[in-house]
Amino acid sequence: MSFRKVSFIKAARILILPVVVLAIICAVGSANASKGDTIKLMDLFGDVFDKIKRDYVEDVSDKDLIEAAINGMLSSLDPHSSYMNQKAFDEMKIQTKGEFGGLGIEVTMENGLVKVVSPIDDTPAFAAGIKTGDYISRIDGEAVMGTTLAEAVEKMRGKPGTPIKLTVLREGETDPLEFVIKRDIIKIKSVRANREGDVAYIRITSFSEQTGKMLEKELNRIMGEVGADKFKGVVLDMRNNPGGLLDQAIEVSDLFLEKGEIVSTGGRVSDSNKKFGASGGDLINGKPIVIIINGGSASASEIVAGALQDHKRAIVIGTKSFGKGSVQTVIPLSASKGAMRLTTSRYFTPSGRSIQAEGIEPDIWVEQSKVESSESKKLATEASLHKHLENGNDKNKAGTKIEKEDIIKRQKELYSTDYQLARAIDMLRGMAIYSANLSGK
Repeated sequence: MSFRKVSFIKAARILILPVVVLAIICAVGSANASKGDTIKLMDLFGDVFDKIKRDYVEDVSDKDLIEAAINGMLSSLDPHSSYMNQKAFDEMKIQTKGEFGGLGIEVTMENGLVKVVSPIDDTPAFAAGIKTGDYISRIDGEAVMGTTLAEAVEKMRGKPGTPIKLTVLREGETDPLEFVIKRDIIKIKSVRANREGDVAYIRITSFSEQTGKMLEKELNRIMGEVGADKFKGVVLDMRNNPGGLLDQAIEVSDLFLEKGEIVSTGGRVSDSNKKFGASGGDLINGKPIVIIINGGSASASEIVAGALQDHKRAIVIGTKSFGKGSVQTVIPLSASKGAMRLTTSRYFTPSGRSIQAEGIEPDIWVEQSKVESSESKKLATEASLHKHLENGNDKNKAGTKIEKEDIIKRQKELYSTDYQLARAIDMLRGMAIYSANLSGK
């Protein structure tokens, strides 16, 4: 399983003790309450804690009660704030390095159920058919309703190779769906790249520690293979990309921007108010970019799409993104060796817009669909006629003709397998042709 990956900050030591920890947190956060009100509220907490310890039907440890109280307080704020015990915190640190154990789905909490933000490519969940927008209602037969996100994620973790049964509610399906999935070690290669003829196709599945460097390396490789005179541009595919590290979103955006703001953050604390700008230098020298997004594109992927869209550096196509416009800070808690994930600010695109709960609207709306040929039989052409005249073109251009035929053949394949990608590549080539005509090349 995967939590959202976020940046770390240095935090002062906080002592976790029964009652005292809540007093510390409430006293710091109760700007609207008087000192007397805070003391009364802490007395209330102490009374509840004492009665549970004395009268609850089963014995409960102080640690479990305090951790539950802390997590309840944090999760009541928004879907992305939570408490992580030592195990969860250690796993989250591993996740940011691009390898972790679990099913391979990015999740959030909505309407009391676990909602799938996106399955991660080439993981057990992806292979099983889990989709963006699915609601997980039961885990191994136990209802999710009434649990926290952290508790649900904990249930879905486990030893690689062990099975887990998920009951899923999916839009358009009248009955719940059941999936039995084997847990595995999830190794994420966050950047995948290949040539689509004269176009670089870059798929970013998440933003982990090396995403920016991997992207730069792959782009240089493809541009070298294609050649500077033939290279048309980049299709940046961030569909079902749940996000990740903020600094990597900035680094990826910076690869394509000569100047200007990339993203800004704003919150109640002055340290949360920051602006991040481009350092200069466009890796592909102004060649066109088409970005593909969908409802599974969230957080860091929305930062990249929003930055390049606002700077008119890329055309964004697909469907509206997820709409996670908040920034979480992970604050280590030394006494428990765990951490708290706290929403500390909102982020804003260069034009100053917040996409929180709204998402990035594509410049051109393209639904995923399958295109089937309407030609029932091949039509006659001049070349099929008996004794047709040769065209007289230079025979040395045959190589170029074959290359173009290969590109057309590949595009026909894409239109039947990945319509959004096919549209993106067509659009990119059209932009390249238009640009070349304007420059007289």
